[in-house]
Amino acid sequence: MKAHHLALIPALALAVSACASTSGSGGGGGGGRVNGVFGSVNLQAGFTPDPYRVNVVAGGTYESARELGTQCRGWTTGDGTYVLYYTAGQYPLTISATSDTDTTLIVGLPGGGFLCDDDSGPGLNPQVTINRPGSGGYAIWVATYSSGQMAPATLSISEIGQR
Repeated sequence: MKAHHLALIPALALAVSACASTSGSGGGGGGGRVNGVFGSVNLQAGFTPDPYRVNVVAGGTYESARELGTQCRGWTTGDGTYVLYYTAGQYPLTISATSDTDTTLIVGLPGGGFLCDDDSGPGLNPQVTINRPGSGGYAIWVATYSSGQMAPATLSISEIGQR
């Protein structure tokens, strides 16, 4: 399904702020931080290696649009796939996923709201670029188009764009 959808969805702002806030300090998992289903990472501007990559499984039985009242498309887990705790600098931040299955991406922003994408990356892969990212927690969901469909995927986080 080839369609470009990049939309800010304010209706989900409270949910992401609650689950991906950066209250507290220290490493992932403690001090008020939450982990996604496949974990979390702390990255600071200028991080290496760039891109940072992690293997995840896209999909689930939670329909983001209907269950969350958003325009974000796809089926995922109710919890975030992965959480990024990011200390921003001067660089844009690109979050993308690659898979042999058509996937979508939902990114919860630290200040509230969501960015959604379907196919802005190569092929049928989603990609979101935030030109002036803020510091804080980014809840990330990698979704599929069918309920219960699960697919291996690679989540990439970069300041130099998808490679």
